[in-house]
Amino acid sequence: IMKNMEYSKLVSVTGLNGLFELVGNKTDGAIVKSLDDKTTKFISSRVHNFSHLESIEVYTVRDNVNLVEVFQAMRKSKKALPSDKDAAAVKAYFQKVYPDMDFGRVYGSDMKKMIKWFSILQENNIDPKLSEEPEENTEEEA
Repeated sequence: IMKNMEYSKLVSVTGLNGLFELVGNKTDGAIVKSLDDKTTKFISSRVHNFSHLESIEVYTVRDNVNLVEVFQAMRKSKKALPSDKDAAAVKAYFQKVYPDMDFGRVYGSDMKKMIKWFSILQENNIDPKLSEEPEENTEEEA
């Protein structure tokens, strides 16, 4: 049975394209599985940095928001994803889908990454949501 991957286990790795599921930690790195070709490999933390998607923030004209908020806006939007090769189209897309983004501080390369990552999430049916969201009705009233 294919278990649905959790957004909280996803990392990006410097120097490598795509997204990876964190499968296991070792003292000197991590074992990750590529969402693209499904291969599993060891990545040394001496050579690469890992970023949990959950911890990535995006500059907006107000406070920073978690990348998840941008992904959720992209999911709600009916606009077709632009090619991540077309910088102008990518920027125009985000100006419609997430107009609060601080376009002076968010680089084109980052916007392209968001497009790439979002399409990977969609291909893998991964719901972009944070793991620490409280469950419904579990909070006790004080």
